Amino acid sequence: MALDDVFEGRWKQVKGDAKRFWGNLTDDDLDHSEGNRDKLVGALQERYGWEKTRAESDFDRFVDSVRTPAGTRTDR
Repeated sequence: MALDDVFEGRWKQVKGDAKRFWGNLTDDDLDHSEGNRDKLVGALQERYGWEKTRAESDFDRFVDSVRTPAGTRTDR
């Protein structure tokens, strides 16, 4: 199963985290995206005026933050 599929499956669990991470996204943006990477990247571009590469990078950073338990390091 691809990482994006796993993330979409956990979307209801992490949607609140996404709202805190990206305060400019509306509940409608988050509901519409259903955790789909492309839809979220598009919403980030629209709400923040970011280029696609910046939005993708921020999305990846968010995924890493919810995938890694607090207090653990990912560089080991």
